[in-house]
Amino acid sequence: MSILPSTLPSSTHTPLRGGATLRWGILAPGRIAHDWATTVHAKTDQRVVAVASRSAERAAAFAVTHGVERSYGQYEALVGDPEVDIVYIAAPHSEHRVLAELAIAAGKHVLIEKPMATNAEDAAAIVAAARAAGVFAMEAMWSRFLPQTTVLRRLLDDGVLGAPRQVSADFGSRFPFDPTSRAFDPALGGGSLLDLGVYSIWFCGLVLGLDPESVRTSGSLAVTGVDEQAVVTLDYAGATAVASSSMVAHTPIVAAIGGEKAVLSFDSPFCGVGGFSIRADEERLVWRDPAPLLWRDGLCYQAPAVAAHIAAGLTEAPEHPLDRSVEQLRVIDEARRQLGAA
Repeated sequence: MSILPSTLPSSTHTPLRGGATLRWGILAPGRIAHDWATTVHAKTDQRVVAVASRSAERAAAFAVTHGVERSYGQYEALVGDPEVDIVYIAAPHSEHRVLAELAIAAGKHVLIEKPMATNAEDAAAIVAAARAAGVFAMEAMWSRFLPQTTVLRRLLDDGVLGAPRQVSADFGSRFPFDPTSRAFDPALGGGSLLDLGVYSIWFCGLVLGLDPESVRTSGSLAVTGVDEQAVVTLDYAGATAVASSSMVAHTPIVAAIGGEKAVLSFDSPFCGVGGFSIRADEERLVWRDPAPLLWRDGLCYQAPAVAAHIAAGLTEAPEHPLDRSVEQLRVIDEARRQLGAA
């Protein structure tokens, strides 16, 4: 008797083109903003119409590169621009709360790079401000909006894997040591958990929720005091998840779910465009994203989803609600506390 279905569900991701559109403004035109604007302009109908930096020259250069109409040397000028519908905040983690509150106070919707803030308290403050203002807000957990994740969600809801009992996810990438960089400087929200572990913890939470009975953490600290490596074990009633992160080693960047009926294994990198396989005894099914996109190209999927939600009158994304972002940070807060991270 076959355990697995004959076919896998279709993706339910928001189409990249043909739907609602927004006029986007970008605060802080760094590397992630460059990658985001590049793929959003190339793959979707969304358009960036303004960019702002503390450096007018940097903002102007970004505008030329990406064909953006207006650039500003002050963040306040962009959030006051009546032609901007939504602000994408791509600054270092330490700036997320202040910039999100600046945009929200100006009545703008916000998409905030992950993690939403450097701790759960600041994230909760952003959520409270957005809800009070009645604007849309979301953490830019782009992996949640990939086609593969929508298929996974359906498989979990349909019970294809059986009850999940073991979940694992890792994300490690070696960062050159620089005590003043956003990765290693505690004042900028440095550390592997906030930068990379947020993906691993998000994945474990997607499968098992973010209300574990216990959080156990091991790891090591850099000389600056931030966590350079971490392994977080989340214990649930009848299930265990392990989320790991590293800034001093390259790791496979894979994720897996062990269920009572079957095991699901994601390709590397699990949080980017790719696919997965499901195995049950001798049976095996494979899902691959048919789109010719690679790694950070997948950043584009969240933008049309946000536009569709706002057009529908929503103020948060059902796929990745605001409370989930706060819960992720509660887990990270506890993990960092156990490690004594700065």
